Amino acid sequence: MRQVLVLRPEPGNSATCIAASALGLTPLPAPLFVYSPRAWRLPPNTAWDGLLIGSAAVFAHAGVDLAVLRLIPVHAVGSATAQAAVAAGFTVARIGSGGLQPLVDALPPGRYLRLAGEAHVTLAPPPGVTVDDCVVYRAQPQPLSPHAVTQIRREPVLALLHSAEAARHFASQCGVHRLPRKRIMLACLGPRIAAAAGDGWQATASAARPENDAVLSLALQMCQQV
Repeated sequence: MRQVLVLRPEPGNSATCIAASALGLTPLPAPLFVYSPRAWRLPPNTAWDGLLIGSAAVFAHAGVDLAVLRLIPVHAVGSATAQAAVAAGFTVARIGSGGLQPLVDALPPGRYLRLAGEAHVTLAPPPGVTVDDCVVYRAQPQPLSPHAVTQIRREPVLALLHSAEAARHFASQCGVHRLPRKRIMLACLGPRIAAAAGDGWQATASAARPENDAVLSLALQMCQQV
């Protein structure tokens, strides 16, 4: 079975590698980004009805200033983010599935604060819902690891893509190293990510749900079909 490149940043990279191994896949950790804190200030409004959190990285990298928001309930994009919120001392009001936009669509009327990274998707709140954005961390691009480059040159691989930003950066790195796309299959968290990767790959598919376990199940199916 071909090796599976796990390109997401830590700590998600290690968690995905463990889950991949449990399914019988052979993961190769090769993070394309490293998270780091960013200086931030809260928007002027301080009467938010909830916090919108699309990544557990918020709780790892926003710093001690995050404590002033601890009494505001969290609306988390998924279970891993919800667990990080609880570990940081927050109360979770709602756990979504299928991305941040569906979570926003289901919010009751009110004003919400989204804590996010520099690269984040644009939301379209429903009538009665206002979302203030506050960027608290950044993801710094990294070169594709020499081990991953060597593996791709040696034999076909499958790459897991968890974000459009990662898809674009991976495609760019394949160009920099002149790696043949025809030897690489892509298992993507969603169609928007697959589109960001471009064309010319051996195969490209999107998970049935934008969740880590779904994209790993897809990767297993793709590996077994070849």
